[in-house]
Amino acid sequence: METTLRGVGVSHGVAIGEVRHMGTAVLEPPAKQVPDQDAEREQGRARQAVEAVAADLIARGNLAGGEAQAVLEAQAMMAQDPELLADVDRRIAVGSTAERGVYDAFAQYRALLAGAGEYLAGRVADLDDVRNRIVARLLGVPMPGVPDSDEPYVLIARDLAPADTALLDPALVLGFVTEEGGPTSHSAILARALGVPAVVALPGAGELAEGTVIAVDGSTGEIFVEPGTEKRAELERAAAARKAALSAATGPGATSDGHKVPLLANIGGPSDVRAAVDAGAEGVGLFRTEFLFLDDSEQAPSEEKQIEAYRTVLEAFPEGRVVVRVLDAGADKPLDFLTPADEPNPALGVRGLRSLLDHPDVLRTQLTALSKAAEGLPVYLEVMAPMVADRADAKAFADACRAAGLRAKFGAMVEIPSAALRARSVLQEVEFLSLGTNDLAQYTFAADRQVGAVSRLQDPWQPALLDLVALSAEAAKAEGKSCGVCGEAASDPLLACVLTGLGVTSLSMGAASIPYVRAALAQHTLAQCERAASAARAADSADEARQAAQAVLSGE
Repeated sequence: METTLRGVGVSHGVAIGEVRHMGTAVLEPPAKQVPDQDAEREQGRARQAVEAVAADLIARGNLAGGEAQAVLEAQAMMAQDPELLADVDRRIAVGSTAERGVYDAFAQYRALLAGAGEYLAGRVADLDDVRNRIVARLLGVPMPGVPDSDEPYVLIARDLAPADTALLDPALVLGFVTEEGGPTSHSAILARALGVPAVVALPGAGELAEGTVIAVDGSTGEIFVEPGTEKRAELERAAAARKAALSAATGPGATSDGHKVPLLANIGGPSDVRAAVDAGAEGVGLFRTEFLFLDDSEQAPSEEKQIEAYRTVLEAFPEGRVVVRVLDAGADKPLDFLTPADEPNPALGVRGLRSLLDHPDVLRTQLTALSKAAEGLPVYLEVMAPMVADRADAKAFADACRAAGLRAKFGAMVEIPSAALRARSVLQEVEFLSLGTNDLAQYTFAADRQVGAVSRLQDPWQPALLDLVALSAEAAKAEGKSCGVCGEAASDPLLACVLTGLGVTSLSMGAASIPYVRAALAQHTLAQCERAASAARAADSADEARQAAQAVLSGE
């Protein structure tokens, strides 16, 4: 019998296939004592397993590239954390086996993270995956992960570790569904990069029986269990219509009446450039520079290394716009040389621009490298600071840019509600705003972007979040300056129309989403987008806002 379930759609498209479940997690190893004389041998086994897992994660990252590479390299660093390894050694020294020592040490570290208000819940999931891989290697059992199958299938999991998501084969994995996660989780971001339909935050997904046929609509978040012939035909017609619209929409982003909305790409490094160019990106709206700094958590990369990486990206967009975000460290992206180790709540502590202002040499080197990388190129370079709270922050960043001799536009990211509420004040110091809707939602609703239980508050359709977007866009228009969106909200074609109606001047997203957004904008006038935006803001919930906008744009 056909039934319908609803989660959060995070990656466009429709997938129909049989359910296959993610491999089960490693069982807890037995607690048994080992003789003192065997402690050194067990410690050696543990170190070898850790190094092997770290090397495997790095190798997977090199194969995947882009966003996935940065995530997996961070996981490898987690596996090799000196304090964690020292705890493993201590446990083995008093009688634990290698596998039990690893299991217990990771369990204690996990409890510390979970006890810090669960801000690092996303890192907890990554930590569990690292632990499982190390313990599996020590026990000599298969790694937990994606099932082996010769036939295409829909993958079901409680959550997907980055190491698994990064190397999914789209030819076999038609789509995936998870119980946990949210629209800005690693799984969601990587799914969009792969172009695989995905639904997250679906309670009870694990109860779907192996082999059950389901249809996954990654746009609406709907799951149709055992869909009948009529439902399949309906979904196939909708998919065909989307494909036709994608083919018809070409060129720069614009509404049907010619209002220009530049469509830019979010990238993590040079390896993401090709996909952005192929998707027709008009430039880069968010160049995350963290990838360079994750190679070595103990020191910043040299000016020469930074220049080389930045120039590779800048050269790919001659006469295009490239917006670079300076290093955004702290919270879930700690760096030993930059991030305080003893903050009770890193999310509300010294992160982003605050870290850079505390370490002006790191900021100065990065700004100088950007300046030199852009020399002689016709690219329109723009540089922005993360986590700007007020005018004082904006001024400090602009002053640093001028002191470094940077010839570029200086901007501020709006991720903290105070920056949206006082956007006109911030714009007295900088030339543009860029809305990071992921963090802006997190701070507006006190809802961790990695925790599935609060995913409804991370929904970018929340009217309160749309109000903050509107405030920022109105302030920029009043000051004669630009206001873009570089958060994941821009990747939703329907929401992209609403953002345009709110006055946003550019949209930046993962390369895979650009054709969908281009096609959606091309079907509607600016006036329709403005009416949809007003209808969404008048709603009282995210679902109501989405439905109201859809009704306006579909002519209902």
